[in-house]
Amino acid sequence: MATLILNADLHCHSVVSDGTLEPEALAQRASANGVELWALTDHDEIAGQHRAAAAARANGMRYLTGTEISVTFVGETVHIVGLGFDPDDAGMQAGLRNTRGGRGQRAQEMSEGLAKVGIKNAYDGALKFVGNPELISRTHFARFLVEGGFCKDTSEVFRKYLTEGKPGYVPHRWASLKDAVQWITQAKGVAIIAHPARYKFTPNEEYALFTEFKAHGGRGVEVVTGSHTALEYVKYAETAREFGLAASRGSDFHSPDESHTDLGALPYLPGGLTPVWELLADRIQ
Repeated sequence: MATLILNADLHCHSVVSDGTLEPEALAQRASANGVELWALTDHDEIAGQHRAAAAARANGMRYLTGTEISVTFVGETVHIVGLGFDPDDAGMQAGLRNTRGGRGQRAQEMSEGLAKVGIKNAYDGALKFVGNPELISRTHFARFLVEGGFCKDTSEVFRKYLTEGKPGYVPHRWASLKDAVQWITQAKGVAIIAHPARYKFTPNEEYALFTEFKAHGGRGVEVVTGSHTALEYVKYAETAREFGLAASRGSDFHSPDESHTDLGALPYLPGGLTPVWELLADRIQ
């Protein structure tokens, strides 16, 4: 599976974190859209991995285990995707469990902030959209606010209420970059920087992110992903070459009603890159 011309979708979310579909429904959708190699990458959680792998096989796809770990880097939240790891690895399970632990308190504080601007009972409202209460997130609050008619869509919610300086925003201190990369690599997986164009880093901060990531054993970067533009595909293809990183591809699909890019709908990786699945040939199920 070394070819760049492969419909691999290695970034998406189910109800186990903040998606709206069960792993089995995601697998069916991915297969129907022509995905050949798939990974479910729920936030800070791997509870859906065995279901996803079985569903991939049932739908004629190859599968890589996946997760998306939240880390804090120079005061910003950065996401590190792990692929091809052992989902039963005790160290990874313990690390993710600790990372999830702070979400409940953060959610209560978000609800308190929203109450101050007249939006009552947001915590209980958000819980209605949560498959796993340990993973309550801003996305669940956003769905509650749309349902309640406070905003027309989740994008408006984030702009008005859930970003820095707005009434429902509460920062969270996640794992360190070093910890996340080591959990993945010690479980025999490959660590990847997710959607790098989304982070509001200066050029020097971004260079520091890639430099430190690689020093800790990180090996890949998402080049083609749902939130990147065509110009950003080119930019991060060049970054991958500069740092000697493999390239990944994933839609970051969460929901048929919310996601701009469907499973399997991205362009192929640019030329001159090493696809991440080449590093994981022996881990593909």
